[in-house]
Amino acid sequence: MTHIPSQPTALNEPQPPVARKVPFLRTHHGDSFVDNYEWLRQKDSAEVVDLLKAENAYQESVTAHQEPLREAIFQEIKGRTQETDLSVPNRKDGWWYYTRSVEGKEYGIQCRVRAQDTEDRVADWTPPAVEAGVEVPGEEVLLDGNVEAEGKPFFSVGGAAVTVDGTLYAYAVDNSGDERFTLRVKDLRTGALLPDVIENVFYGIAFSPDGTRIFYTVVDDSWRPYQVKSHVLGTPVADDEVLYQEDDVAMWLGFELSADRRHLVLSIGCSEFSETRLLRFDAPEGGLSTVISRAERILYEAEPFLLDGEERLLLTHNRDAVNSMISLVDPGELAKPVAEQHWTTVVGHSDEVRVNGAGVTATHVFVSVRKDTIERVQVLALAGLGTPAQAAPVEPAFEEELYTAEVAGSDYDAPVIRMGYTSYFTPTRVYDFVLPTAGKPDGELLLRKESPVLGGYTPGDYVASREWAVAADGTRIPLSVLRHASVKQDSTAAGLVYGYGSYELSMDPGFAIPRLSLLDRGVVFVIAHVRGGGELGRHWYENGKKLHKKNTFTDFIAATDWLARSGWVDPARVAAMGGSAGGLLMGAVANLAPEKYAAIVAAVPFVDALTTILDPELPLSALEWEEWGNPITDADVYAYMKSYTPYENVRRAPYPKIAAVTSFNDTRVLYVEPAKWVQRLREETTGSEPVVMKIEMDGGHGGASGRYVHWRERAWDYAFVADSLGASELLPGAGPK
Repeated sequence: MTHIPSQPTALNEPQPPVARKVPFLRTHHGDSFVDNYEWLRQKDSAEVVDLLKAENAYQESVTAHQEPLREAIFQEIKGRTQETDLSVPNRKDGWWYYTRSVEGKEYGIQCRVRAQDTEDRVADWTPPAVEAGVEVPGEEVLLDGNVEAEGKPFFSVGGAAVTVDGTLYAYAVDNSGDERFTLRVKDLRTGALLPDVIENVFYGIAFSPDGTRIFYTVVDDSWRPYQVKSHVLGTPVADDEVLYQEDDVAMWLGFELSADRRHLVLSIGCSEFSETRLLRFDAPEGGLSTVISRAERILYEAEPFLLDGEERLLLTHNRDAVNSMISLVDPGELAKPVAEQHWTTVVGHSDEVRVNGAGVTATHVFVSVRKDTIERVQVLALAGLGTPAQAAPVEPAFEEELYTAEVAGSDYDAPVIRMGYTSYFTPTRVYDFVLPTAGKPDGELLLRKESPVLGGYTPGDYVASREWAVAADGTRIPLSVLRHASVKQDSTAAGLVYGYGSYELSMDPGFAIPRLSLLDRGVVFVIAHVRGGGELGRHWYENGKKLHKKNTFTDFIAATDWLARSGWVDPARVAAMGGSAGGLLMGAVANLAPEKYAAIVAAVPFVDALTTILDPELPLSALEWEEWGNPITDADVYAYMKSYTPYENVRRAPYPKIAAVTSFNDTRVLYVEPAKWVQRLREETTGSEPVVMKIEMDGGHGGASGRYVHWRERAWDYAFVADSLGASELLPGAGPK
C-alpha cells in the first residue's frame, strides 16, 4: 500500500507521502524502461486521490511558515488592483460591449449599451464614457459570472456570440475545469433562456449572419477538436449537422467567420502545414471548398474578401518564405496546380521580420509582424493593394525599447482598429488607431484607457533592460532583465530566471502587478527568450524543437550563467520558474544543472512527455508529434527524447527545493505527470531540500477560477521563491503606499 504519513517525525519534520511501486515495463525500439508510478494515472482510484490529498497536506506543512508572506503578497496584489473597474467598450454592430468587475466579486459582468450612428464615423466608433461603479442608462447585463458561478466548484466562459440584430446571446460555460463547455442561448429581449442546450462543446462559437444557426466545435476522446457542427435553433441537438470532421489525429480544427461575414472559414493544421476550407453563406449548397490542400505542405491562413468588388484571398503563408509573407490571390487560380498559380506579393519575405498574421477591414489590411523580438502592427490601404500603386505600410509609433503592440479587435466596417499596448512597467493601454486617410496619412493613435495601478505605483521605480547571454554554440540569447531601481550591482541580490521556449510562443513584454511584489523584495527577474519560442523568427523556433530541443534547455542554463556572472545577484540565490512546456524546461534544467538553483517552481509541468507522446490515446498526444517528433515510429526521436525528458532522467543528485503545481482536472498536462515526477525526485535526490506538489482539486490547466483565487495562487508561487531565496522582506521604501 501507499505510505501516507499522518504525523511528523520525532524531529518534527513532516514526511512526504511515498507511493507504492508497481513496475510497469515500457518497451519501444528495443529499449525498455521500468515505470514504478504509472499506476498513479488511475484518476478514479481512491488510493490515488488519497495520495494527492496527502501531497497537499505535506506541502501545506512544509510551506506553512510562508503563509504570512503569501498573505502579504496577496494583499499587495489586491492593494494595487482597482477592483471595481471595467473594460473599454468594444463596438459590434449596433451595440457597445464591455465587462465590469466589482470589488469583492470573483468574476466579470458582461454588459452592453446601444451605439449611435451619425455622419461622423470616428465619433460613432468612440467608446461611450462608462464609469466604474456607475450605472449607465440603458445598460443591459448579458451575463453575470458571479451569478452563474454560484454554488459551482469552477467557472469559465469558453466563448460568447451575439446575433447581428443583437437579440440572441450564446455563451459556453465550464464548471469543472476540463475545458468542455455547455452552450446556452439567451433571448436578450426577454432575458429567457431558449430550450437549446448543447453539452461538451469546445472553445469558440458563432452565429450565422442570419441568426438561425450556431456553429461550434467538438473534441474527440483525446481532447482534439475534430468536428465543426451546425445547430439550427429550435431543433433537436441530436439533429445537428457535422459540417466537417477531421480524422487525422495530428491535425487541429477550428473555425471563424470571415471579417466581412460572407464565409465560414475552417482552419485545419499543425505547426508545420495547414489547410483552409470555406463555406459561402450566400451559396451553402456548394459545400466546403479547399483553398490549398495540406498535401502541398504549406503553412498558411486565408482571409476571403472583396477588393474593388472582386473576390480575392489574402494569404499569410510560408511558401518559399520561412518567416512567412503575404500574398493576394484570385480564387480562380486555385483550380491550377500550386506551382502554376499566380500569387501577387503584398508583404514580401524578410530574414529579419516574422509575419505572424493579417486581417482586413473595408478599407485596409492590418498585419502583425515581429522585428527585433518586438511584436508590432502595420496597416496597408486596400486601394492599390498588390499593384505598383500599393502604398507603404504605416506603423503606429511607440517610444519604449521593449514593448508589445497588437491588434485587440477589429470590425470590418469600422474606421479604427482596436490595439493593445503594454511593456514591463507600462500598465496595459487600449488604443483605437484611426486608419490612415488622405487627410491623416499616418493615421492617429487615440488612447482610450491605461489600466490603473493603485498604491502609489511609479514606473520609474523599476528598470527593464535587454541583455544577451551566449550559448555554448555561440548563439546570442536575448534576455529581458527586470529589477527595482534601488538594487545595487554588488553581487548580493536574489534572482529568478523564467522561461518557456516551445510552440513558437514568445514571452513578450507585458505588465504584471504580481511581479512587482518580487521586484520590491530585491529579486532580479530575468525572462530568458530561449530557442523554441518565436522571439527571433521561425528559425528561432525550429532550432528549439524536435531533434534540436535540447537548445531550449542549454539556452536557459546559459541565461542562468549570465545572471550569476552579471554582478547583480549572489549565484547561490537564484531560482527558476516555468509552466506547462516551460515546466518540462524546469524538469530538464533540474536534471542538467541542479546545483545552479536554490529553488524551482514548475507549474502544470509537462515532465512525463515521452510517456504521453508514446500513447496517441492520451489528450492531445498525437498533436505533439509536430513539436517533439514521433517517438512511436522514429527510433532516433525516441532515443533523443528519452535522453532529455525529465521523468526518465531524474538521477542521483542534490536537487534544490522544488514545487510542482498542478490541477486534478487539467486536460492538457495531466496531474499524473508531476505526481510521478515528485516521487522519483524524492527517491533519487541526495540532498535534503523538500520536493512538494500543490494540487488544485477543482481546477484545470489554468488553475482554479476566480480572480482572487488566481491572485492567491500567484502569491503562493512567489512566496515559495522569495522564501527560498531569503528575499522575504521589502526593500526600504518599496511596496504599495
